[in-house]
Amino acid sequence: MSSHFLLKASIIAGFLILSSAAHANDLQRRQSELKTIQHQISAQQLDLRQTSKQREKLQSLLRRDEKAVASVAKKVNKTKIELAQADKKISELEQQQGQLEQQKQAQQETLSKQLASAYLTGNHDYTKMILNQQNPATIERLLAYYQYLNKARIDAIDNLKQTQTELDSVEQQQIAQKDKLNKLMLDQQEQAEQLTAEQQQRQQTLQELQRTLTSKGAQLEQLQIEEASLKHVIDAALKAMKHSPAMDGLARDRGRLNWPTKGHITHKFGSQRSGVVTWKGVVISAPEGNNIRAIAGGKVIYADWLRGFGMVIVIDHGKGYMSLYGHAQALLKSAGDTVSKGQAIALVGRSGGQSQAGLYFEVRHKGQAINPAKYCR
Repeated sequence: MSSHFLLKASIIAGFLILSSAAHANDLQRRQSELKTIQHQISAQQLDLRQTSKQREKLQSLLRRDEKAVASVAKKVNKTKIELAQADKKISELEQQQGQLEQQKQAQQETLSKQLASAYLTGNHDYTKMILNQQNPATIERLLAYYQYLNKARIDAIDNLKQTQTELDSVEQQQIAQKDKLNKLMLDQQEQAEQLTAEQQQRQQTLQELQRTLTSKGAQLEQLQIEEASLKHVIDAALKAMKHSPAMDGLARDRGRLNWPTKGHITHKFGSQRSGVVTWKGVVISAPEGNNIRAIAGGKVIYADWLRGFGMVIVIDHGKGYMSLYGHAQALLKSAGDTVSKGQAIALVGRSGGQSQAGLYFEVRHKGQAINPAKYCR
């Protein structure tokens, strides 16, 4: 093993240790901050104004917790895809190796037959044939025949060498892919542990936040703040849409689009949420980590955390149409990205303070919410 390889390995190992330490320090800071807020709330439970301030601090902490979950979940998803790709590549290399082994065996048999044929024909002294004054035409034919046989043997040997070179290359690629697979498996294990730690921290923050929302008035106030936050994002998205390239919109595909993820609708469009607040979209219950796919092609005009909706992605489809996907565990696309119909854009999650995994999904036209069931089947 070369000193260069050892140096490179030690640098990578050092980087991973520093990265892991930085992540641990950030998590510890957030855990410490949560404990401080918990003590403050316990001491000030009767003071509504102080409780409201602590609620805002908890919302800020929840945002940081859920962004940390999203960051790790995105890495886990990337590693999962790379693992599948590495496994597929190993299968392809094994298949290629089998084909080359068969090819090598066939070439060896061909060369063996040619050598046996040459041996049976025997060695001929071309000088003796000329001195014996054999027919020149016969000599010429024999020379051409032996030259042909000789060339065939040389070609067979060259082909065999080439096959062996390809086999050696495939074996080296297999070793490299298996090393990569082993590293990815170790990465996945570490990332899974990080994700669990982040989800536990998020759950503790969420439980403390829910303690401050015991009254219906506080819950309604929270929903109204969330509605205002969403309206602000929609207004900003409408401005961004004015500078978007011409796209087809959704009108032509009305009633023929696929739902963004597989699951069942737990909250319908227009149904009561709390008081006068109604659902402007639908909530689809689905397993955490499942892919969320774009219902149609378009451009991402928002991709960030939003109070009450968690990790949110908004896509401009043109002609005033947009779709919104919330409560994601992680976003796989960023603002400015172009996406195609059916492309994975996020992962189903519980962000935005949700206790159950699912997707919040909206369709809007010129800013007005439309029942997604009119477009998706």
